[in-house]
Amino acid sequence: MLKSAKKTDTNTYTLEVTISAEDFKAAILKAYKKQRNKIQIHGFRKGKAPLAMIEKFYGKEVFYEDALDIAYPDAVAGAIKEAGIEPVDNPQNLDIKKIDETGVEMTMDITVKPEITIENYKGIEAEKGDDSVSAADVKAELASMQERNARIVTVEDRKAKKDDIAVIDFEGFVDGEAFEGGKDENHELTLGSGQFIPGFEDQIIGHKPGDEFDVNVTFPEEYTPELAGKEAVFKVVLHELKVKELPALDDEFAKDVSDEYDTLADLKKGVKEDLKKTKSENVKAEFESAVLEKTAELVEGEIPDVMIEHKLDEDMQNYESRLSQQGISLDIYLQYLGMDKEKFREDMREKAEKQVKLQLAVEKIAELEKIEATDDEAKAKLKEMADAYQMDVEQIEKWINIEDVKKDVVGEKVVDFLVKNAKAIVAEKPKKAAAKAEKKAEEADEEDKNTDTAE
Repeated sequence: MLKSAKKTDTNTYTLEVTISAEDFKAAILKAYKKQRNKIQIHGFRKGKAPLAMIEKFYGKEVFYEDALDIAYPDAVAGAIKEAGIEPVDNPQNLDIKKIDETGVEMTMDITVKPEITIENYKGIEAEKGDDSVSAADVKAELASMQERNARIVTVEDRKAKKDDIAVIDFEGFVDGEAFEGGKDENHELTLGSGQFIPGFEDQIIGHKPGDEFDVNVTFPEEYTPELAGKEAVFKVVLHELKVKELPALDDEFAKDVSDEYDTLADLKKGVKEDLKKTKSENVKAEFESAVLEKTAELVEGEIPDVMIEHKLDEDMQNYESRLSQQGISLDIYLQYLGMDKEKFREDMREKAEKQVKLQLAVEKIAELEKIEATDDEAKAKLKEMADAYQMDVEQIEKWINIEDVKKDVVGEKVVDFLVKNAKAIVAEKPKKAAAKAEKKAEEADEEDKNTDTAE
């Protein structure tokens, strides 16, 4: 039970907690029953020696440590509840003042959730993007669809030119010696892509399939130390040239790419609707994120370091879990980045601090605005989760506490409240450039229509 609770620092309470003689004796009895099968005393079969005999033989304190382990959790939980505080960490600096047959007296420090203040959270101003879809956007998406449905065909009897796909063998030499990683066969290289070092692709242009030739280049200064700044000769054999053949933008194309459309006009309309939906969702998500980031900045109060450390632990574990699902360990991933765990963790600290502040802000706003969740809302949320995991609601309820679900619902309501009350600042577009691009796209569309009519 709680004897006293004193605030000894900004977010720290020191509790005096007692365990009564009766409760401690009950814990000793439990410890005895748990341990007696391991104890052998002369004159008794193993596990049959009575408690009093064991205490006489080994001393009354023989089970004190185990009994304290048994009684401690309930005693501390009860004291914390009685003190009316909300811990954010396990008790620290435990000091056992007394432990004997009359009970236990102990003190401990508890770090608690901070008291924060937050003002001006209604009417937060945040930039909101433009979710309109232009003719240029539609044209770009159609061009992307053409790229995805393009055919790769071999071309004959002509020289290589920009944007061709050259199939080559090559081997590189520096000072007459071949170097590691400088050789490959039947490599497909798109000329003009910048995939190879500067000057390499340009020297393939103008050659025909079957040609064997040298490519002379100088490695950039920022290249690998053993090759940086050195001159190299690549022996190249050009085997084949390929080109990407784009399908015509016509009614047949519309039918090929989707079962929903019979004409190019219908496809364009559908593409515009899809782009509008996607863009609107992205703009909404980005606006919400901006509002929440500014909400976190409004939090005033001293945040216990342990809350940020716990959030960092959680983020690190989640990151490691996601990597392991891709078959990559965190250590290997950090090697690729040239970074150790300490530096990686420190780089995540600012984000973790913002997340902790945002969570505190959401809880405080829910309190100030009296935002709550009903049982029906929590059950509806559980149903959503069950459907997402293709499980019965009853199974989900066994794993998830309904009160935790209510907290999630309240959190969602607070976010909706903040976004609804926020002021969207719409960024001005460069009107002339936008109008010019729009006009150009419309002219291109008109030209396409005229071409279709002529055909």
